[in-house]
Amino acid sequence: MYEIWLVLNIVYEMALGMWPALLILLLIWLVLLMLNRKGLWVVPFGYLLTIAAGVAVVTGLAVPALTVSSFGNFGYWVDWANWLALSAGVGVTVAVWLWPLMARRYR
Repeated sequence: MYEIWLVLNIVYEMALGMWPALLILLLIWLVLLMLNRKGLWVVPFGYLLTIAAGVAVVTGLAVPALTVSSFGNFGYWVDWANWLALSAGVGVTVAVWLWPLMARRYR
């Protein structure tokens, strides 16, 4: 349980250091949503989810190499949980950002 709390604290501290950039990204995303307010539901969600899942898989395969590690070093369930959460988080982030952009294209 301590490891999960430690990871959450690390993520929180990293976000505190980057809050101006995160705020700007949030505002840009909200503007994109407002521009596509009427057409957000015309996106082919199967296509969007396929792209997001593909990005999550590529991220999952790349993370050990990018951190100079390997799957052999994952000795504890928290390592696997962090790896899956990071991969899924990147996939969800891509989906959230692509959604308004794809709505604008398919409108």
